[in-house]
Amino acid sequence: MTANRFDPATQMQQLRAGARTLGVDLTPAQLDQFERYYQALVQWNRKFNLTAITDYEEVQAKHFLDSLAGAPILAEELGVTLPIRRPLHLVDVGTGAGFPGIPLKIAEPRIRLTLMDGTGKKIQFLQQVIDELALSNAETVQGRAEELGRRPAYRGQFDAVTARAVAPLNTLVEYLLPLVRREGYALIYKGPGAPEEFVAARKAIGVLGGETTRMVPVEIPFVEGRRFILLIKKVRRTPDLYPRGQGLARKQPIR
Repeated sequence: MTANRFDPATQMQQLRAGARTLGVDLTPAQLDQFERYYQALVQWNRKFNLTAITDYEEVQAKHFLDSLAGAPILAEELGVTLPIRRPLHLVDVGTGAGFPGIPLKIAEPRIRLTLMDGTGKKIQFLQQVIDELALSNAETVQGRAEELGRRPAYRGQFDAVTARAVAPLNTLVEYLLPLVRREGYALIYKGPGAPEEFVAARKAIGVLGGETTRMVPVEIPFVEGRRFILLIKKVRRTPDLYPRGQGLARKQPIR
C-alpha cells in the first residue's frame, strides 16, 4: 500500500462500500478504528494464532463485513433504524479475536459490550484493542460460557448475545440462552448448514426458553457463498439445570 497507514479516505474502501450495501454507514472515524483494529490483529497474529485470515481485503470482507451483517437484522427485530440509539447490553460469547463483537461496537458505539472468551491471550489482545480504539462501555471477561452462565453476575443479564463459529447449534444455544434476559435475543452467525443445524436444535431452543423468530439468509459483500443469521428470542426463564458443566452441552446435546 502506498497510502498513509491510517488514512480512512484511502483505506478500508472495501469495508466502506460493503457496509453501505448492508445498510451500515461508517464515518471516517469508524473506518480509522477498523484500520487500527486490523493492524493490531496482524501484529498479534505473528506471535499468537488469532485468525487464519490476515489478508487486508479478506479481513475486511470475511471478518468485518460478516460481523456487521447482524446489525440491520437486530435493528429490524427491535423496531429501530441504524444506528441503534437505545441502550443495549451485548455479550459476544467465544469472541476469539473479537468477531462479531468489536465490529458491531465500532459501528454501533452506544452498545455496551462484553467480550467473553476462555483464552487468556485472546483476552489480553481484546483489552489492548479496547484501549487503543478508546471503546467506551466495553469490557472483557475470561471464562467459559457454560460456567459463567450459572453465575448471577452474567445469568439473564444481557439484552443480546452473539456467537460466530463457536459450536453446533444444539450445543451453542445451551451456552447462549442462559445469559440472555427475558425478551432479549441471541444472534447466531452460521454457514450454509444452518437449516440442518436448526432442525437438530429445535428442541434445545424450546427447553432453554427460546423461540426462533427468524433465520435470515445473508449475502456478505465480496464473499462467495451464503450465510445465515439466526435470531432467537428469550421468551421463558432458562431452567436452573442449564447450562450443564463438564462439557455436557457438547458431549450430550439436548435432543
